Amino acid sequence: MAAPPRRRFRVAAVQMTSTADSAANLKAAERLARRAAREGADLVAFPENFAFLRREGEPIPRARALGEGPAKWAAGLASDLGVWVLAGSVAERARARGRVHNTSVLVAPDGRFVAVYRKIHLFDARVPGSGTLRESEAVAPGREVVVADTPLGRLGLSICYDLRFPELYRALTARGAQVLFVPSAFTHFTGSHHWETLLRARAIENQAWVVAPAQTGRHGPSRRSWGRTMVIDPWGAVVARREGGTGIVVADVDLDRVEAVRDAMPCQSHRRL
Repeated sequence: MAAPPRRRFRVAAVQMTSTADSAANLKAAERLARRAAREGADLVAFPENFAFLRREGEPIPRARALGEGPAKWAAGLASDLGVWVLAGSVAERARARGRVHNTSVLVAPDGRFVAVYRKIHLFDARVPGSGTLRESEAVAPGREVVVADTPLGRLGLSICYDLRFPELYRALTARGAQVLFVPSAFTHFTGSHHWETLLRARAIENQAWVVAPAQTGRHGPSRRSWGRTMVIDPWGAVVARREGGTGIVVADVDLDRVEAVRDAMPCQSHRRL
């Protein structure tokens, strides 16, 4: 008989300043993951593009299957540390020639890929200070809503720009998600205006934990991320935050808190759409 899901686990959300130097990025990621494991983390979550963050207009990285490259590296790290790892996003080979999927991979402590989510909403926008960013030129959108049923609870996956589309998170919650992951590389401009507001809104309206590991600082002359990695509880309270610089934030995720908030204010059952 399978063991019942745990009611509490410790999550570590990683904040990085990734560049086009993959070897340096992975070295920094491993150092932070090992620190998280020493602090008792059951799950280590990396930000979007943790292994490679290119400048706008630069060639996309060599497309790889998930059994290769950074996803394979994450599987080895999870097995080595005996923790769950969320590979925030990696460039996965897509069927469309010349494009990749921006893919988040959840890895179990034995190195198995438990869930794979391909970013649905692609960031095409004009951003002050960063110019025009067109993710769709290099990335093919995903189509599937992904919730992983794990011993830690039901984990809903998303990536960065998805945060602006509340219907995705409603779909995740309808599928049973108790914890929503938002690995991101929010631009400095948009993050300064909207990052915390949107994260807290997703937590409040879905009555779920939100874990948001983030890129921070300058990745190149024209690309700068906001940072402010956070963990937010189902009532919308920020329980852990990192303002700037690279590092980790650690928090205990209590699934009983989800049930208490949903029982006290059963918003999901009150919907009339």
